[in-house]
Formats: sequence, structure tokens, C-alpha cells
Amino acid sequence: MTVRVALVDDEPLLRSGLAAVVGAEPDLLVVGEAGDGSEVPALVARTAPDVVLMDVRMPGLDGIEATRALVRAGSSARVLVLTTFANDEHVFDALAAGADGFLLKRCTPEEVLHGIRTVARGESLLFPDAVRELARRHVRGGGRGAAQVPQLARLTARERQVLRLVAAGLSNAEIAAELVVGVETVRSHVAAVLAKTGARDRTQAVVLAYRSGFVPPA
Repeated sequence: MTVRVALVDDEPLLRSGLAAVVGAEPDLLVVGEAGDGSEVPALVARTAPDVVLMDVRMPGLDGIEATRALVRAGSSARVLVLTTFANDEHVFDALAAGADGFLLKRCTPEEVLHGIRTVARGESLLFPDAVRELARRHVRGGGRGAAQVPQLARLTARERQVLRLVAAGLSNAEIAAELVVGVETVRSHVAAVLAKTGARDRTQAVVLAYRSGFVPPA
């Protein structure tokens, strides 16, 4: 199956480089480009991408607001944000807004391609140490605590355990090995966590876990 990709960045040279890297892959197709976040809703409506590779910082509408606009519109496109610095607090806001992961602009072409394919499969592209540091910088006062967040209070003990492992960056297979259960069992637990928290994917569940203080950032 071909993965349709849209590129959003205010630097034409970077967009050209990304287009060359992505367009050279037989399973990936660049379907459109934009230089500002304000163009994203129309671009996505017109080209129906599976993945939007989007700069988090742009002089017009930034990647955070553009991501929120896509979520509000009910778009199924997955968003992978690009940032210059791993500790950019805008990244945490973008993840909270609905982005499915992030990449550094200095990453290799192979890492870009891996990231696109990962989020296209419905998975999240998170780096536990970086997200933990972002949460530490971003979350003030340790969050409200799980007991004060109704979505988390509804989780069973096992589901809470699974959420902590997801926040630690473990895959379903790694969680299954950690808990000595089957991968299908883990998938069921993850699905229950998403349903009970109202998170649209693993990324949103992780953001909620950190923001609430359920998973301490430090």
C-alpha cells in the first residue's frame, strides 16, 4: 500500500530535500506541500494524505494550531512534527494537540522514512527520554494527580500498569514480555486505556499520563 505524504515547512529548501527523500521510495508518495500552517486544512482536504510531516515552528500559523485544526476537522491524517531542538516545549504542545510523534530536523533520511512508516501504521513515534524531559519542563506542580482525573480513575490496576509501560516507550511486544502475557492481551489493554481515557492514540494517552502526574516526569 502506498503511503500518501504531505510536507509542511516554511523553508522551501528543506521541503525540497524531504520531497526528494520521500519521493524516492516506492511505497511513499508526496501528494502536496505547504509553507504555512494556515494552508494545512485545505491541503489535507484536497490531497487526502495519510501522514503530514509538519514543522512545529512557522512564522504564520504554527504546527501546533495546524494540528489542532486537523483534529477538530476529524481528519484521519497522522501528524509527525519536525523540530530543531529535542527540548523544544512547542513539541509537547504539538503532541497534546494531537500529533503522533516528532523528529529532529537533523535526523537522517532513514530516520525520516522510518518515522513516516511508523505513524502510517497507526503507531506513535515517541522517544521516552525526550518526552520525559519535555514533560518535566512543561508540566508545573506535578499535575493534578490520577485520582483527580476521571479518565484515569476508571482504569483497572492492569490498565494503569500498561499505561506506565506505554509511557516508558515500550512496544506491545515488549510490554507482553514484561508482564508475561500474550501480545493480543496487551493490545486489548491498550485499547481499553484509549477508550476509557478518550485518547485517540498512544501519544495522547502518554501526554495525559504526564500532564496528570500519573507518570512523574522526573
